[in-house]
Amino acid sequence: MSSEVSHQEHFDLELDRVVDVIQKGHAKIVVVQLPDGLKPYAADIVKEIEQKTQAVPIIWGGSCWGSCDVPDVEKIGADLLIQWGHSEWSY
Repeated sequence: MSSEVSHQEHFDLELDRVVDVIQKGHAKIVVVQLPDGLKPYAADIVKEIEQKTQAVPIIWGGSCWGSCDVPDVEKIGADLLIQWGHSEWSY
């Protein structure tokens, strides 16, 4: 069983929504920030983004302690930060 199938059994990563946001925003470089528990699925997330968009995904290897732990992605020229966490973030 691939890890893609495995994560779908446990989590809804809303990858269709991610792809939609990337496409609508015409993002070229996308930083993906994951908590430690989701880092094993980073390759599946990158694959999905690469297959369905023109964006270049970059996995943020640093910390992710919640929505307040936001990396400075402007320094690397990213257009978009996609952050998964334990709770939904209200806009």
